[in-house]
Amino acid sequence: MSMTLSLAALATQLGAQLHEGDPEHCVRGVTTLKRATAHEISFFSNRLYREELAQTQAAAVIIATKDLRYCAVPKLVMNNPYLGYALAARLFNPPKPHIPEIHPTAWVSPHAQLHPSVAIGAQAVIEAGAVLAEGVSIGAGCVLNENISIGAHSQLMPNVTLYSNTHIGERCLIHSGAVLGADGFGLANDRGQWLKVPQLGGVVLGDDVEVGANTTIDRGALEDTIIGNGVKLDNQIQIAHNVQIGDHTAIAGCVGIAGSTRIGKHCMIAGGVGIVGHIELADNVNVTGGSVILQSITEPGVYSSGTPLQTNQQWHRNYHRFKQLDELAKRLQQLEQPLKL
Repeated sequence: MSMTLSLAALATQLGAQLHEGDPEHCVRGVTTLKRATAHEISFFSNRLYREELAQTQAAAVIIATKDLRYCAVPKLVMNNPYLGYALAARLFNPPKPHIPEIHPTAWVSPHAQLHPSVAIGAQAVIEAGAVLAEGVSIGAGCVLNENISIGAHSQLMPNVTLYSNTHIGERCLIHSGAVLGADGFGLANDRGQWLKVPQLGGVVLGDDVEVGANTTIDRGALEDTIIGNGVKLDNQIQIAHNVQIGDHTAIAGCVGIAGSTRIGKHCMIAGGVGIVGHIELADNVNVTGGSVILQSITEPGVYSSGTPLQTNQQWHRNYHRFKQLDELAKRLQQLEQPLKL
């Protein structure tokens, strides 16, 4: 049965102030401004949806004080409407209850240590030396190699692979297809042929980390690859060996981070960013989508690179002019010389 809450109770749960509307009116879910009905709430945090806000039929809208004039239905007023949406969505969509059980087709080494409350799905493999704490959930088809550990109430969705010496903190969520602890790209050149360098480190995740589907985190070459507390990683991210990511940094999809790079705390890396190896990013650095980072960033702030989208005809004209920049700079220097005398 779906949950229902009065607007007054919901406002209390969200830490919002109900503005107009019947405090006893019941709602049963959260959805978009366009789809919301008289028993659903929505939220407004992006001015691009102002027209939909004006037309919404929602029971109430989570909204900031500065936008009240655009909304004709009851309001749940709070400083951060998107946070309010997140809290409301969690209220109306609680996680499924954890049921301790080991599927009969799973294989668990007798030398693994499992808390009695652990849940393990069909055809999962748990090898020797694995330590699974209270409330851990392992999805179907997961493979956990030897000497791994998983903290309390962490969850692996189906088909996650943990190589040896991977250590996961508490309340982590690892999505399907993620691979943690595979070898880093370590190769030495021997007269034109590549010699594989053994990767001897591991992977360490802090508490409350989320790893997206098909994201890969390589083991360290000598020391561990370290992902800090509260880090959020989107789908299809590549994190190379010995990378360190500071607490509460968020990284969007298709980012590639080369080896031994250190990223600070509370950073935001947008989709498609490429980061070369052996550099450092300070705390509170925001990088916009599609950028390429070739050197360390020592100060917090917003950074961008790349060329904005334009028509193909404009791109070709600008590209040809770009190739002329060096020659134009030399000619400009020659013209400036008489002025400096």
